Amino acid sequence: MHRLRNGVKNYDWGSPDAIPHFLGGDVSASPVAEVWIGTHPLSPSAAVNEDGTEQPLTEVAGDLPFMVKLLAADRPLSLQVHPSRTLAEAGFDREEAAGVPLDAPHRVYKDRNHKPEMVYALSTFDSLIGFRKTAEILRVLGPLGTPLSERLVTDLRADPGFAGIVRRVEYLLSGEVGSDQVGEVVEACRRLAALGMDVKRAYATVAEIAAHYPGDAGVVISLMLNRMTLQPGEAAYLETGVMHAHLSGLCLEVMATSDNVLRAGLTSKHIDRAGLVACLADGMARIARVTPDFVVDTEIFSPAHVEFALAVSQISPAAPDGVDLVRANGSVLICTGGEVIVSTEAGDKVTLSRGESLYLSAEDRGAIVEGLGEVAHAYVPPSRAMHSRLVDVV
Repeated sequence: MHRLRNGVKNYDWGSPDAIPHFLGGDVSASPVAEVWIGTHPLSPSAAVNEDGTEQPLTEVAGDLPFMVKLLAADRPLSLQVHPSRTLAEAGFDREEAAGVPLDAPHRVYKDRNHKPEMVYALSTFDSLIGFRKTAEILRVLGPLGTPLSERLVTDLRADPGFAGIVRRVEYLLSGEVGSDQVGEVVEACRRLAALGMDVKRAYATVAEIAAHYPGDAGVVISLMLNRMTLQPGEAAYLETGVMHAHLSGLCLEVMATSDNVLRAGLTSKHIDRAGLVACLADGMARIARVTPDFVVDTEIFSPAHVEFALAVSQISPAAPDGVDLVRANGSVLICTGGEVIVSTEAGDKVTLSRGESLYLSAEDRGAIVEGLGEVAHAYVPPSRAMHSRLVDVV
């Protein structure tokens, strides 16, 4: 077992207190957005040896096929889509051949991997995830009565369905839509929300986002997206090709090891409109709440056909012999509450407090957790694993 020291990201949408408090520290002078746990080359974790020295986690674990992020949002993230493996491989090779540096602002593909992901809420967590059905989008846009909303309604009635929705997104990102048109939509949303006429929080969401990104066409795109709220302990799974934007809260994200993001607004970063549309044009992708399987004191969140699963265990004196961890060839353990002791059949022991993490190798057999707290255990599910039931959002 190795304790981990993980990279921290200070993006402007982060929170100055959520992650620092989770890690047992003081409020930060700048927003803390993410902690990366894994072996991605842009921010690999370090493995801490018993003598206190450190080495790259890759030297201990190789390249892990999954990564975990602790994410805290105080304001909306960018509207974004993650590519399939085929698109990622082609995009990465294309940018490499063109000599685009990995750290260039306009670089899109940072690696050759796809990026399905699962969100596990540590607080009430709000997101925009996936397109509403055509009929619902028309119901949202219809009462607004602005020139832009009326054009979108007319075009979507003539060109309905998923492909038609994507074409409306492409139009909104074309540069033809001005900030004044966006402002008219925002004011209409505020007016209708004040009259109690909101449709599934669409108008309230626009007002919330526009306070941070006035005039951004992504504000209008948000009207086409489902708003989902996860309570602590709930999880959602997003395939590649799903447009989404996290709005607020603290969560663990478990995903394939990738940092490929194509953005559609609500950001000052580069927007690759053609690449984004290509990701969406792959077709309808799955968005689902994950119903966990229960094994004694552990809930297992395991979508099928991906490189990751998450087992969340409650540790208490009610289990005097401790809670067994899922057997895995290489895994990451994060203490999400309290203080626990992790031990193996070889007699190794490590104490973890909230926010601390640990790498367990295939040699760390018979690992159990004791104490009073909660742990989240990310691992590669075996090929014959039982997978969680997914309840589709749309």
